[in-house]
Amino acid sequence: MTLKVVGAGLGRTGTNSLKIALENLLAGPCYHMVEVFPRPEHVPLWHEAVNGGEADWEELFSGFVAAVDWPAAAAWRPIHAAFPEALVLLSTRASSDEWWTSYSNTILATMLRGPGPDNGAWFGMADVMLHGFSPDPADREKCVAAYEAHNAAVRATVPPEQLIDWTPADGREPICRGLGLAVPDEPFPYTNTTEEFRAMTGLAPPSSG
Repeated sequence: MTLKVVGAGLGRTGTNSLKIALENLLAGPCYHMVEVFPRPEHVPLWHEAVNGGEADWEELFSGFVAAVDWPAAAAWRPIHAAFPEALVLLSTRASSDEWWTSYSNTILATMLRGPGPDNGAWFGMADVMLHGFSPDPADREKCVAAYEAHNAAVRATVPPEQLIDWTPADGREPICRGLGLAVPDEPFPYTNTTEEFRAMTGLAPPSSG
């Protein structure tokens, strides 16, 4: 089994929905941040990778058919180099403001709580990853600029025939077209809203956004 899709879209761009959709389309598991939690042995590998180090990508993604979300999106270039036949799926939100609202109410809010008693290693990895993304992961202007620069770099780097440029509103059609698959006759699985994320992580409901 090898990766057929390398997700370059950052967290809070519909990646959990993509995970479910890709698993249905490709009949195999899709790597996502949620796959890191039950695999603590992956945390130091990601810590090294998001810090610019090397990783055995074939071993890390053994058994997976796709990868989306952070931390994979932070290393999409070397991952795609390891799987050059894979499509690159860039997931984005309708606007940078929409992305920031979702990110700040979920991922950022979780990180601002600091590490818990059982997730110190994961927190350290995630902190390095986010600081690699933006010099200040809590600063709106810097994060929006980093988000836009990341998306522009993907679009400028990946050949058009290998790139799926996608937003959640697009549903399955662009993904199926890129993969050469028929579009299933079922609703797209929209999941992991801000409210669901905050409830899952023990955060209070957001005041807005």
